[in-house]
Amino acid sequence: MISFPNCKINLGLNIIRKRADGFHDLETFFYPIPINDVLEIIPVNDKAAVYSDVLISATGLTIEDEKENNLCIKAYHSLKKHFPSLPAVQMHLHKRIPIGAGLGGGSADAAFALKILNKMFDLHLTDERLIEYSDDLGSDCPFFIINKPCFATGTGEVLEPVDVDLSRYSLILIHPGINIHTGKAFAQVTPALPHRSIKDIIHLPVGEWKNELINDFETSVFKQHPEISKIKDELYHAGAVYASMSGSGSTVYGIFEKDKDAELSFPANYWVKSVNL
Repeated sequence: MISFPNCKINLGLNIIRKRADGFHDLETFFYPIPINDVLEIIPVNDKAAVYSDVLISATGLTIEDEKENNLCIKAYHSLKKHFPSLPAVQMHLHKRIPIGAGLGGGSADAAFALKILNKMFDLHLTDERLIEYSDDLGSDCPFFIINKPCFATGTGEVLEPVDVDLSRYSLILIHPGINIHTGKAFAQVTPALPHRSIKDIIHLPVGEWKNELINDFETSVFKQHPEISKIKDELYHAGAVYASMSGSGSTVYGIFEKDKDAELSFPANYWVKSVNL
């Protein structure tokens, strides 16, 4: 079975407080973006040939993590704990979404793996149960079970679908190849209640987002990596109605009117994609 895990952007991201368990409460707005990996999962009859019941291969963008840290493998083992008869499988992942870029590509792969396995083997898990499994894999994973525009709170697992129409706009995403360590990024943010909730701001006209919709990670990340801040400035200079870093970075996106021809020039090693919303 083949699926096409998509990425997401964060429309605003506020770090509200650090919790007793060491995690952070936040609020953000997840918006799905049609840039996709490709994930195929098939049953394997020769169980002796499979490492820990699951074998994975990959093409496309390089995945540096050891295989045992791969979120697709972790998704399989998460289900295996509760469904011991789950057959051995082989996975192939073709990576097109940059890794460690604030786009949630790894989380999407894991969430889609859960959905494929649920369907392939008739596990009859509801979305609510899949969200519970996905929450153990990463804070962005629950969103990809729903995969619709959502206001998110908690650590990202409390989701409220909200209609936001961006069909008049196109999106340009730029990833400069810098990998931001999420844990270190959290450590450099001072949590605080926002002056206005993202849930309210998101209903304003997009042209009013610039001074209202904030990503709390930008201050520290831009200080350490001025080239990321420069991308945001260039997007606004090219006519973006809104620009922001996604998640903890380092991808920066610009939202443009569809009839706007954006003239942009970035180094050849930058990953640059344009999509309609």
